[in-house]
This record gives sequence, structure tokens and C-alpha cells, in this order.
Amino acid sequence: MPGSNLWRSTALGEIPTRSHAAPVPKTAAHAEQDPCVERLFHPTLAQWFRDTIGTPSPPQALGWPAIARGEHVLIAAPTGSGKTFAAFLCALDQLLRQGDALEPCTQVVYVSPLKALSNDIEKNLQAPLAALQARDPSLPAIQVMVRTGDTPAKERAKMRRRLPHVLVTTPESLYIVLSSQSGQAMLRHVRCVIVDEIHAVVESKRGAHLTLSLERLSRVAQQPVQRIGLSATQKPIDSVGRFLVGPERRCHIVDTGHLRHMDLGIEAPVLPLSAVCSHDTWELLYARMVQLIQQHQTTLIFVNTRKLAERLSARLAERLGTNEVTCHHGSLSKERRFDAEQRLKQGSLRALVATASLELGIDIGDVDLVLQIASPRRIATFLQRVGRAGHGPQRTPKGRLFPLTQDELSEAVALLAAVQRGELDQLIETQMPLDILAQQWVATCVTAGEEGISPQTLHALAKQAWPYRMLSE
Repeated sequence: MPGSNLWRSTALGEIPTRSHAAPVPKTAAHAEQDPCVERLFHPTLAQWFRDTIGTPSPPQALGWPAIARGEHVLIAAPTGSGKTFAAFLCALDQLLRQGDALEPCTQVVYVSPLKALSNDIEKNLQAPLAALQARDPSLPAIQVMVRTGDTPAKERAKMRRRLPHVLVTTPESLYIVLSSQSGQAMLRHVRCVIVDEIHAVVESKRGAHLTLSLERLSRVAQQPVQRIGLSATQKPIDSVGRFLVGPERRCHIVDTGHLRHMDLGIEAPVLPLSAVCSHDTWELLYARMVQLIQQHQTTLIFVNTRKLAERLSARLAERLGTNEVTCHHGSLSKERRFDAEQRLKQGSLRALVATASLELGIDIGDVDLVLQIASPRRIATFLQRVGRAGHGPQRTPKGRLFPLTQDELSEAVALLAAVQRGELDQLIETQMPLDILAQQWVATCVTAGEEGISPQTLHALAKQAWPYRMLSE
């Protein structure tokens, strides 16, 4: 273990939340008389919420009225504040209110940027639905199914035979579903699309691709499709709203701030850091990580590359035990990723080393501490990752940043200073990538049928997507 003369820890203590939210009731007793819950939701759903959750969080209390009015809504709130549940509760309420008239057709599409997050949402939806059914057996049975690259062909065929009421998918799988006539038939009854962690795709071609898929979905559906976007970190928020709905639709923005009370700090060895991380420095880093891991029940360690995730998990396993540490990244098989997620959630792991594969809102159970190894390069990335600890409205995330070089130490100081000031990275949108447009246009033409589609219609469809608003004929 490193002695006190070999290590220096700079903890900032708790950084207060900067929030623009209106005050909400503070006790469950107040929530029982909350007219928002009583007025907006099916009685069984409202009673279940009061008994199980109690008090609405700010994104829920502020987002529900606008969603219930049918507006396009962007909810910006810190990680763990209940914003995903805010969207889902309204979607489920609309399904439950149909009662015996609810037909086996897809009405809600939930799009998440991670396959693991999609699987997690399915499980978190099934438990509340089972509880509601137990309270009131007369409620209609709501079917939830996942369609991602990990979904076996057998499950996809089953989905075509009996359509789910809620489809949980990724941007890429939504595009694939839209690119077949059977898939388009499946989506004709969609009334609501929920785009989670939207900030994760705004700056990439993946985001431009998703905006075109949303426009195609709106064209396929037989009724207007309400769009609900969810994000924890974004600036400027108005641009994210326009990205969600396009240039001609109005977006109602619910902004409860991007910060929570956080316990943050920098960890650095007394040995001078150099331009590269030396072997001696790594040994000190390993020892300090072990010390922190042993002081907490569960630790999530973020790194920036898959190679480092493998190496660091192996070194920590040598010191803590092979069954105490494992890694998680996108190149692992579905089975290995799922095993790591479940072991962490069940508390059988002391530490999990991950890349951005666990950065977003997937439920991985109680995490006491997040360690960020090397600079995350972005304020938003750091906040998102630290938010994995203390994942809940009433908990305090705790994170420590380990710079590996002199330059990264300077970045770490600047990053925490920016967090203290409430600053956030400026989003840089991807402007009109034509290769993505060509791909989507080909898919649109292939599924147009014998009547075809005119160039003017294609052009008008593309201009409805925010990245292509300036597309000329």
C-alpha cells in the first residue's frame, strides 16, 4: 500500500447542483396529494407510483404535463434523476388507458444508443408492468420486446408474428426495421418515440442517421408521432431540442440542470508525472486503486481504450483476486458483457473496468465509487461517468480522477474547475453528411413500392431532419 508520503489526494468535497427546476414536494405525504400524479395518470398507475416511488423528481414533475399534452419534449436532467422513467410512465399510461381496446400493435418506440441499455430497459419495464397487473388484473397486458444487433433471428420472427406494444431498439436497428416493408407495417401505429441519451449521438454521423430515421418513421406512421428526448449533458440545450424535432416543429424543453451534488477529487502520486506514464508510476497507481477499491463496496473504473481496460483489469485481478475484478467493453461477446453487468449488479464484483460501454444510463446496481483513469477529454463525459455512482435522485455520486501525465494533470485541474463553475462542453453538430443521406435515400426508395417516390419528396423529407435543413435541390 502506498504510504502517505507517496501519494496526494485532492478532494473538492460536494459540488452543489445548479438547477433551474421549480420546487417539488419533499415528502411522500405531499406526493399523495400531488394533483399532477392524480390528474395525469390511470388510477392504478398513480397509486403504484405513490406507493413505490413516492415523490416525483424535478424532471418528472416538470416533464409530465407537457408530455401529457402531446408536445414534443426534451428533458435535460442529471444522471440518475428519473428522466427515463418520466418518459416511460406517460407512454405506459396511454397504453393502459386503452383497456380492452388495446390491440397487438407497436405504439411506443424507445431508442437507446447502447444495446446493453436496451436490454436493461426491457427488464426495468417488465417489473413495473407485472406489479401493475398484480394490483389490477383487468388492466391490459402490455408486451415489451427488444430489437438490437444481439437479438436472435428466432426472437425477430416472433416479433413479426405478435407485435409488441413497446419496441426497445437502437438507432441502427430502427433503420433496419424501417428498411423493409414488413418492418414499416410494424411501425404504422407508432404514436410516441423516446430517444434516450440523445447527447451521445448529436455530434456524430450516427446522430444524423437517426434524425433521418425519425423522419422516415413519421412518414410511415398513420398518425403524428410525439418525440421525447432525454439527456443528461448538453450545451446549448436549444440546439439539442432542434436536433430532436427538426427545424419546423416546436420542442418544449424541461431543463433541471446538468449537475448534482458530487464528491469529486484528483488522485496523483508525489513522484513527478512526465510526458508518459512510467512503470514506477503505474505501480503506485495500481496500489492506490486497490486501496480505494478496498475502502468501498463496489467500484466502477473507466478507461478510454479497450486495450487499457483489459490490461488494468488483469493487473487489479492479480492484487484483488480473479473473481473480484473483470472488464467490460464493446468488443466482448454479448454473454461476457451480460455476465459482467449482472455480477456487478449482484454485488459479487469489487471492481469493474469499463470503456464508454457502461457510460450511459444502464442500471448496474449500487456503485459507491467511480475512478476515471486518464483524462476523459470532455466535461460531459466525466460527469456522465461519475454519475454511475450514487445512481438515484437522493444519492451523492463520488468520483476520483487519475491523471497519467503532466498534460493530463493540467487537464484534470481545469476540468474540475469547470465543473465547479457549472460549465459544459459546447456541442459541435455534424453538418449534412451526404454518405448517410445516400444510404437512407436508397433504403427509402427500395421500400417505396411500385408507386415509387419522387425526388421532390425525398428532398422535402431530408430537410425535415435538423442536420439537413440547408440541403439544396
